[in-house]
Amino acid sequence: MIDIENLSFKYAGTKNRVFTDFSLHLEGNNIYGLLGKNGTGKSTLLYLISGLLRPSKGRISVDGRESRRREAEMLSETFFVPEEFELPSVRLADYAGMCRRFYPRFSQEMLQQCLTEFELPGDVHLRELSMGQRKKVLMSVALASNTKLLLMDEPTNGLDIPSKSQFRRVVANAMTPERTMMISTHQVHDVETLLDHILILLDKEGLALNASAADICREYTFGLCTPGSEPEGLVYAEPTLQGNACMARRQEGEAETPLNLELLFTAVAKGLVK
Repeated sequence: MIDIENLSFKYAGTKNRVFTDFSLHLEGNNIYGLLGKNGTGKSTLLYLISGLLRPSKGRISVDGRESRRREAEMLSETFFVPEEFELPSVRLADYAGMCRRFYPRFSQEMLQQCLTEFELPGDVHLRELSMGQRKKVLMSVALASNTKLLLMDEPTNGLDIPSKSQFRRVVANAMTPERTMMISTHQVHDVETLLDHILILLDKEGLALNASAADICREYTFGLCTPGSEPEGLVYAEPTLQGNACMARRQEGEAETPLNLELLFTAVAKGLVK
């Protein structure tokens, strides 16, 4: 689905490269979580994949089409929801109508389902909406466009707690075998139940982790433990008000536990997991 080969990139007027000889292959039909500290290139990578930025060296292809060329065939199968955006000052129905012209599989039914889940009216003038509501509109249109590739940068920023739950339901309901999603986020608890695959970017190491959520949960357990009674195979622990939050190597016969992305990220950042 996405092939990145020997990518190098830096912003004009800066000395430091964001990526140097970076390569990555991503299969389709997955929801990828892209994690990393500020400045490690998460948003930049999404812009490069979409073709909105062009690499200094190397090649990025989406379904065999080089993204930097921004061919109509690729653009009609790619939707990018950036962290910061502007919507036109028009009615929602008019905005959806404009998008429908660009995306051949646009679904009015899917749009209405998303708007209903987000508790938004079927038609309203976009200038009357709050920033959080506009983000819901943009995500609803993105999902209704039914593109093969959907890129989202910090999609839950600006959403209240109920809206974050709505976001998870909307994304889960819209996922199909023909679709691939990549979500860049710092709000890991908002998305960790959605993700099929985890990518972690670190400054010097580049791609520090590239693993499926299933493989991570087969190898590690996550949970609370009391000080002095840490589990066998402990990898990393940090104190919380309820006790120590622990990540340990899963022992034979142990049940799987839900993934804790905060613990995983810290363990990877400390070099305890590779």
